[in-house]
Amino acid sequence: MDWMVLPYRRYFDFSGRSRRKEYWMFTLLQILIVATIALLFFSPEPLDADEPPIFSFGIIVIYALFNFIPSLAVQVRRFHDQDMSGWFVLLGFIPYIGGLIVLIFMAMGGTRGPNKYGEDPKQPGINPEVFS
Repeated sequence: MDWMVLPYRRYFDFSGRSRRKEYWMFTLLQILIVATIALLFFSPEPLDADEPPIFSFGIIVIYALFNFIPSLAVQVRRFHDQDMSGWFVLLGFIPYIGGLIVLIFMAMGGTRGPNKYGEDPKQPGINPEVFS
């Protein structure tokens, strides 16, 4: 559970590196929350028939706005883990293939050992060349 909420603790932190585990657990949390919201508000039998559908849409928009910064920050830190600039996040705005490109980068492993963005989040302080 700690990995799922770690991006919230590092809300505005665009520096440093993040492991794949942090990114994917955060993504899983987002999928579970959005699926729950969708099931509650868009089920065939709504919770409150007098409730306008605009309220449900508003809840989702507020949730998306709340999660925009931590989602962006964890993606930037994942690119940093691969020794790449955080500006590669902008690849996601390319129509049709941008999201796929970013998805592939998020699935790739990070560089071993320290890089220009910080220590290895898997093994801080351990130099992998020592064991080669």
